[in-house]
Amino acid sequence: MFNALLLTQQDKTTHATVTQIQEEQLPAGNVTVAVDYSSLNYKDGLAITGKGKIIREFPMVPGIDFAGTVLESADARYQVGDAVVLTGWGVGENHWGGMAQKARLNADWLVKLPQGLTSQQAMMIGTAGFTAMLCVQALIDGGIKPEDGEILVTGASGGVGSVTVSLLAQLGYQVAAVTGRVAQNGPLLEQLGASRIIDRQEFTEASRPLEKQLWVGAVDTVGSKVLAKVLTQMHYNGVVAACGLAGGFDLSTTVMPFILRNVRLQGVDSVSCPIEKRLAAWKKLAELLPTSYYAQACHEISLSQVPEYAEAITNGQVTGRVVVKL
Repeated sequence: MFNALLLTQQDKTTHATVTQIQEEQLPAGNVTVAVDYSSLNYKDGLAITGKGKIIREFPMVPGIDFAGTVLESADARYQVGDAVVLTGWGVGENHWGGMAQKARLNADWLVKLPQGLTSQQAMMIGTAGFTAMLCVQALIDGGIKPEDGEILVTGASGGVGSVTVSLLAQLGYQVAAVTGRVAQNGPLLEQLGASRIIDRQEFTEASRPLEKQLWVGAVDTVGSKVLAKVLTQMHYNGVVAACGLAGGFDLSTTVMPFILRNVRLQGVDSVSCPIEKRLAAWKKLAELLPTSYYAQACHEISLSQVPEYAEAITNGQVTGRVVVKL
């Protein structure tokens, strides 16, 4: 028997309860892992609170990522005792996830814990940090260099945003960080490397098809009106990496930034990212993130605290990264 956060649904209401699970209840898979840490992402918050239609079948163990140690393996790539990390692949959505002391899954979904990282640090990075690295790589692949100008990061105090700020700063970029809570989150964002802080209110007003060119690159975690405004302010040849919908999944824009300023809007998905790209991203994360990041932008909670924090993260009340100790 082991502890798990189990989601059930009754009368279209989702309930989250810490309960004891038997190993034979775990879903099919060729690797069983003892989970050390999971993390709480915005998508987890939507799933656990039922505010988003993330989970279609119940009961479900949430947790779209985890780090732990292999207990059993029928796959030659993984041996008992190997330290592993999982992000994505629908785990915690349609396959039981990381918010349990054990997980069973397909070996193809795992990567070995990068050298130099602990399980806790891997989840301080987690899906959010992994997505952030993919966004930063999208800017680099788009030819955006530190000397070109300022990079805008929206939703900067959230999980993806805070890691993005830190990564860009480590790479020598000038970062303008957007947050809805300037007084509360500004000091942390400056510690992470932001050169200036901008109030989110500046990105909620209706904008013209094209505005003054301000940003050579942008990472947007918000979507909707914020992304629409960002597109109008991009420099010629600018690149926007879009990876989130915290502000909504709609996008009302014009073709003007694309056909008159040669702006590129690059979507970033971390769920089905191919293995080679995953390994490269994790390697860079281990190399780039300073030790100060883990102390400044992360805090740890227990499994029983997850429902409370899930509510908070969907209301925009969580700063940085939250790791769940199993």
